[in-house]
Amino acid sequence: MNSNVRIQPNIKPVAQAIAAAMAFASAAVSADNAIEEVTVTSQLREASQLDTPTSVSVLDAAAIDTRGATNLEQLLNLAPNVNFSSGASRGRFVQIRGIGERSQFIDPVNPSVGLIVDGIDFTGLGLAASTLDMQQVEILRGPQGTVYGANALAGLVSMTSNAPSEEYFAKVSAEAAHYGSHTLSAVTSGPLSEQLSYRFAVQNQQSDGYVDNRYLDRADTNNIDETVARGKLQFKASDNLQLDFTLFYLDADNGYDAFSFDNSRTTQSDQPGHDRQETLAGAVNLQWGGNDQFTVHSVLSAANSDTEYGYDEDWSFVGFHPWEYSSTDNYLRDRDNLSADIRLVSTEASRLFNDSTGWVAGVYLRTEEEALQRNTSFTSQFDTDNAALYGQLNTALSARLELITGLRFEQRRADYNDSLAVVSDASEDLWGGNITLQFNASDEAMVYATLSRGYKAGGVNGRIISASASNPAIGSDTFLFDTESMLNYELGIKGDWLESRLQAQVATFYQDRSDVQAKQSIFNPQDFSFDDYLANAASGHSVGVEAEVNFRASDALQLFATFGWLNAEFEDFISSTHVDARDDYTGETTLVDLGGRDLAHAPNYQLFTGAEYTLTDNLSARVELEGKDDFYFSNSHNEKSTAYELVNARLTYREDNWDLSLWGRNLTDEVIYTRGFYFSNQFGNNPANGYAPEAYYQLGEPRTAGISGSYTF
Repeated sequence: MNSNVRIQPNIKPVAQAIAAAMAFASAAVSADNAIEEVTVTSQLREASQLDTPTSVSVLDAAAIDTRGATNLEQLLNLAPNVNFSSGASRGRFVQIRGIGERSQFIDPVNPSVGLIVDGIDFTGLGLAASTLDMQQVEILRGPQGTVYGANALAGLVSMTSNAPSEEYFAKVSAEAAHYGSHTLSAVTSGPLSEQLSYRFAVQNQQSDGYVDNRYLDRADTNNIDETVARGKLQFKASDNLQLDFTLFYLDADNGYDAFSFDNSRTTQSDQPGHDRQETLAGAVNLQWGGNDQFTVHSVLSAANSDTEYGYDEDWSFVGFHPWEYSSTDNYLRDRDNLSADIRLVSTEASRLFNDSTGWVAGVYLRTEEEALQRNTSFTSQFDTDNAALYGQLNTALSARLELITGLRFEQRRADYNDSLAVVSDASEDLWGGNITLQFNASDEAMVYATLSRGYKAGGVNGRIISASASNPAIGSDTFLFDTESMLNYELGIKGDWLESRLQAQVATFYQDRSDVQAKQSIFNPQDFSFDDYLANAASGHSVGVEAEVNFRASDALQLFATFGWLNAEFEDFISSTHVDARDDYTGETTLVDLGGRDLAHAPNYQLFTGAEYTLTDNLSARVELEGKDDFYFSNSHNEKSTAYELVNARLTYREDNWDLSLWGRNLTDEVIYTRGFYFSNQFGNNPANGYAPEAYYQLGEPRTAGISGSYTF
């Protein structure tokens, strides 16, 4: 089905309300009430967000606190054209501008969206994205081919926690909410000597979840149980040398029991699943300025993560199906990665071309080993090595015009083998970069135009190779998939006006993708299942707009809004997987032209807006509206989420050393679909309706409310 009709959100009243509030409240504002400047740290050179020539959202500690977020997934709806997929206890995978993985089962995944936390690579490990004691979260949209390479075709999420403080500091926080939810956290920081300071934070979060298991008579089979600890040491060895050490630990023992036959929050699983992760990771960040020609910035990181993901495949109990069918699936993964990034940054003394050009030169090395055990019958090993050289030139063409050019060459080697005797040894050379013109139109506004190139490595389809021995329909043309590349054309404007009380940024983009990697499946008549593999669609494109506005309307009122519009489609893509939910499925391969169809998890619009009002010197109120268009769950069927708008509110009372908040999310109790599947008549799941074709959904958070507070010593 090629659906080009879209129901547009009724955002006109919201826009009118904001405009009216701005007109009403933009009276005299104190000079010290200007919006604070935010610094982007994830680029080759640190710069103000409004001076960074790329589309980036920066969420600081205040935004995280007022959101009440304990994990990255609770922040993503604040950024335009950013989505995430569930299918687990939390959203593990992120999509930016319609591009990104949505799940991982047997085969390895080459990521489209990177996740870096304090310099440590946690791509694909969403449980590690805790917001405990987080300074800020940066969400960069568009390919980051110069700075981050192969794991950032669509964009990057970079999270930075707070640094050790120069003065003693301690804080304890607690929260209690519906569904047996409670969170306890503590932070302490301060100097150990004139040169050495520390920071330590720990948190435990527990929740029964919002699913009731009727068969087991339990309300905690979809629970959250996470303990996070982070320690930091900052050593100022001399005026020219600083070393920052980070140690991170995560122990997550979450449940996963989300699907029911009536699409409710009441399940019947006799063997509920789980979503577990234990991670120990560390990083050393070095900054050295002992040479008048350049400074050195380097990060060395290592991480070990053991994950276990499993679920009840039949969603029921023995005896529910007439032939007493019962099955579970379980995936144990052990991932180790080690990376080093060493960067030289020019000083004023080493600028090139008559002092017009600053430069950056770097080398990047990364090795990762991933071992998989599926149930007791299948094992695999996937090892990758990446080595890259990169550089950037910042050339002042005039007093207001700057040319930025970046280039990255990367070599990647990947070795795969499994217990079914599939062996692959591949290497490839990759490249990406950017050309940007940045024009400071005035002291308040900056305009930029960018052409950037990103890439994602090719690979091997181990599962489909193994299945080919018993399925003659599988040809050798499905065994491998090629590298994907993308050109991103972007034009943007950023600025702050009204004595820095109004900050805004708008970007429009067009993305041209080549050899798009897309999941496909082939029916296996031996066991009535589908074997998944990655194939390359000819091409695809995305076009869209992203806008963010922050306005200090008065001393008491602050208004904020973000909006994203996106049209992301395949071009010339003939799918062998697609199943129409309105047709009977015969088990035969059906070829469907998906050209012009929206990509999965690519809503046409997203919005977030709201206001925060200071009622008294101690009391403030905040209200938010967030919304998202419907989107396809998969490229293999036509099931969609529903469009929604959520209302959130928060009332906060603050004193000098403590605060207390009452909050509510999804106050109108909207039903949200976060994951969806379609079962055809060949693979029906419910004997109550004769195994008729039916769609099933995982539901998002219902209306919930709670109380939180903190005390600072």
